[in-house]
Amino acid sequence: MRSFPNDRGPVPTRDVGSQAAANLRFIREALETAGAFTAVSGWGQVAIGATAFVAFAVAARQPTRGRWLAAWLLEAAVAVTIAAAAMVVKARRKGLSLSSGPSRRFWPSFGAPLVVGAFLTVALVSRGLFDLLPGVWLLLFGTAVVAGGAVSVPLVRGMGWSFLALGMPALFAPPPWGDAFLAAGFGGLLALFGVAIARRHGG
Repeated sequence: MRSFPNDRGPVPTRDVGSQAAANLRFIREALETAGAFTAVSGWGQVAIGATAFVAFAVAARQPTRGRWLAAWLLEAAVAVTIAAAAMVVKARRKGLSLSSGPSRRFWPSFGAPLVVGAFLTVALVSRGLFDLLPGVWLLLFGTAVVAGGAVSVPLVRGMGWSFLALGMPALFAPPPWGDAFLAAGFGGLLALFGVAIARRHGG
């Protein structure tokens, strides 16, 4: 067999296997992302997490349950505003659609548990069961994220399951712990997963 000056001999089998595994991993991740809803803004979540910690500090000092509820509902309105604006910015920057493709399947799945949460909030408040609200909010938000995450990236689904895991003990915890659970979820978990999403999925 004729040899050439630049011939380095056969490529070690181990190197070939490692390269093949890396290629398969890249292809799998590319396929997951191609059909996934990726407009979730990681940096938007970080901003929401920061406002949740402010809400925690404010709500914990309220003298009445009504004012406590108002503080957290105001935080919810702020969070929705930040999330919507951040998603629009990311979608425009990356050329993503918020009304077609994976987005069309994401919104009904994500929104249905939140609508249920709104009705349950009214029902519980009307009966004076404020202590159940932190657990209910965390569980239903987690349900929304898991359901919507079925057409999103794995990090989003992981975030949803983390909220469910936090909401279960929150539902049975002593009432004074409610604010801490809410801060841990809507402050800590959102921010931590937000950083991961921003780094891996472009903002």
